Amino acid sequence: MTAENRPSFDGLEVGEVVAERTVELTRDTLVRYAGASGDFNPIHYNDVVAESVGLPGVIAHGMLTMGTAASVVEEWSGPGNVVDYQTRFSRPIPVPNPGAATVAITAKVGALDAEARTARIDIAVEFDGQKVLGKAQAVVVCA
Repeated sequence: MTAENRPSFDGLEVGEVVAERTVELTRDTLVRYAGASGDFNPIHYNDVVAESVGLPGVIAHGMLTMGTAASVVEEWSGPGNVVDYQTRFSRPIPVPNPGAATVAITAKVGALDAEARTARIDIAVEFDGQKVLGKAQAVVVCA
């Protein structure tokens, strides 16, 4: 990657919000993701099965949630500039039928490494006022 497509390191500040997005997940979203990913676990489309294993109903795929959060950072930083990404799954996201689960994603600068010219971006992913991903962090290489 060239420096032209990277975010500028200069001017970034710890605590600065660099990206925000609200995403609505519907049952249709889950069907499309299942088809693309090959993850046809019935907890992602069948309420009876989901409830039989102790879930509140059909839930969003964890990898869908994780990927959606990463895409917010990638759109801000530019293609290929996220060099590390990690998270923990904290809570499921129940997806109603009909309706949608609204997920709020906020990405902010958590740390800066002047020598490496990288920014650690901390990502808050919330549904119904509760975190659904824990310690979601991406490292972005900057110009």
